Amino acid sequence: MAYILVVDDEEKMQHLLSIMLMRQGYRVDRAGDGQKALTLVRENPYDLVISDIRMPNMDGLELLSAIKELNIPCPVVFITAFASVDSAVDAMRKGVADYITKPFDEERILLTVERTLGVSRIIAENIELKQKLLDVCGGREIVYVSRQMADVMKAALQVAATDTAVLITGESGTGKEVVAGFIHDSSPRAKARFVPVNCAAISPSLVESELFGYEKGAFTGADRRTKGKFEYAHGGTLFLDEIGDLPQEAQAKLLRALQDKKVQRVGGNEEIPLDVRILCATNQDLSKLVQQGKFRQDLYYRINVFPVETPPLRDRIDDIVPLAEFFLKRLKGGKEVRMTDGAIRTLQTYSWPGNVRELANAMERVMILSPGDGSVTAETLSFLRGGAGTLCAADPFTLPPGGICLESLENDMVRQALALTGNNQSAAAALLGLTRAKFRVLAKQAADSGS
Repeated sequence: MAYILVVDDEEKMQHLLSIMLMRQGYRVDRAGDGQKALTLVRENPYDLVISDIRMPNMDGLELLSAIKELNIPCPVVFITAFASVDSAVDAMRKGVADYITKPFDEERILLTVERTLGVSRIIAENIELKQKLLDVCGGREIVYVSRQMADVMKAALQVAATDTAVLITGESGTGKEVVAGFIHDSSPRAKARFVPVNCAAISPSLVESELFGYEKGAFTGADRRTKGKFEYAHGGTLFLDEIGDLPQEAQAKLLRALQDKKVQRVGGNEEIPLDVRILCATNQDLSKLVQQGKFRQDLYYRINVFPVETPPLRDRIDDIVPLAEFFLKRLKGGKEVRMTDGAIRTLQTYSWPGNVRELANAMERVMILSPGDGSVTAETLSFLRGGAGTLCAADPFTLPPGGICLESLENDMVRQALALTGNNQSAAAALLGLTRAKFRVLAKQAADSGS
């Protein structure tokens, strides 16, 4: 169970909080001031610190800053009777995980503790996973910060050690081939070939000869024996991209090759045994194609043993700016890139229908358009406005003659922004042009008003 430090200069409050937490099975230490708390934090691996803000000698904000300076990965939650929007924003800017105002009830305390510990676990898992990714990729950087992509990469890492067939689904441009390449690089087959094949780019009449090879004289122009992609990938991984575009006759032969682990070249009689791992990808709904009779059901079950879905960029808004900076830095030969707040808002409020591929192309254009100092501004990104992915603003607001309750309007806007973004606070903050810290304060206000 989690290890928690309670910090408060009031003995009664220390005792009350400790009893609440210990009843839930948490291990709890207590401190009466910030100095003693800091000593305990240095000596013990706490999972969470719950602290009052106003205390003698060292207050809660000073304690928070000291913990951050020591680079101790322990979240801090503030409990105070003196909270205001300004103090809350100040605390959040300094890195506080959450805050609760007095008086409070036990349910709210426990929910906040559970939520904060959950977020802390996710961050720790992300750090551990990223290190594993760097280890297996020989230091090659895979750019993401979102939980959605962390889940994808974690699943990819788990399945990589096996020879299980993987079906990677997702919209065009979401990085399906990157995930497939990562699975190969992380597998025991990493030293063998990774052979990508775009099934949609091959003429239907040439699919079989492309995949299985052909013998000399098999058809007009076949002047020599030629190996197919299956043979070329022997010992390694064959990646069949856009598998949904494979003609039905080729689907039947692919199924047989997967079942028998053998291929027969076009125009030949010899069955060639092969050791190949198959990864497939598609931007189509194969289950619907099966229902429509356009894709073989038995082949679908054969390739869909372990499904992995790559999310669209609009659903992983936290990744947009890190990806943009990565592409720009690579284009600029490793030089650092500065983005204004306006540029960040523009990137995050565009829906990126072409996903990561569109973002990469946009950054190439930005490199040409950016001023001499290399900074990226909203004006640099003006070509995104009015595009297919622009999230159009509503008509300008007109104040009614009788006035309006600004707090109610703020609460309504916050709720709408959260609804539009699937409760993604970073995305909702970007929609409203707010910092994440300011948005969290308004979101808490909206939640309190609705309860």
